[in-house]
Amino acid sequence: MERALPSTIKKICIYGPESTGKSTLAAYLAFKFNTLYVHELARDFISTNSFTVDDILKIGKAQTESVLEKSKRANKFLFCDTDLITTQIYSEHYLGIIPDELYDWEKMVTYDLYFLMDIDVPWVPDGLRDLWHSREQMFDRFKEELDKRNITYYKVSGSFRERQQFVSDKINELFSK
Repeated sequence: MERALPSTIKKICIYGPESTGKSTLAAYLAFKFNTLYVHELARDFISTNSFTVDDILKIGKAQTESVLEKSKRANKFLFCDTDLITTQIYSEHYLGIIPDELYDWEKMVTYDLYFLMDIDVPWVPDGLRDLWHSREQMFDRFKEELDKRNITYYKVSGSFRERQQFVSDKINELFSK
């Protein structure tokens, strides 16, 4: 995999634990800003929470490649509903290890902005989600990983409409110059 070239495309990560509206918000933002988004590719590779290190590596590689490829075609912004930090968190949670390759791939993509999705919305089962009982713990873990890396982020709370408005306004505020 080749390293990403500097780009004028602003990569924006919609980040956080399961069932917080990341995918829906990323798709909405891509439509609103007339651009592309990268969906969570894990769902293309697994259909249960029984998976292997090899599966995690395939997910991490595909996620990174998709961001790099879509960055070349996006219009001003690229919205991503996950990142390699997320893959690392779930790898450790389900498998007890984080393969080194996930850290290497994480370094290949730099996001310009992170939005941390709060857990103040109803948890919706979908066949893969199974962490309803530990939402607060997982939210704290996601936040901790951003803090550990000194990544600036904005916490997104409220109804879906409030989330759409907050994120859209913040993007316009930060990038309208």
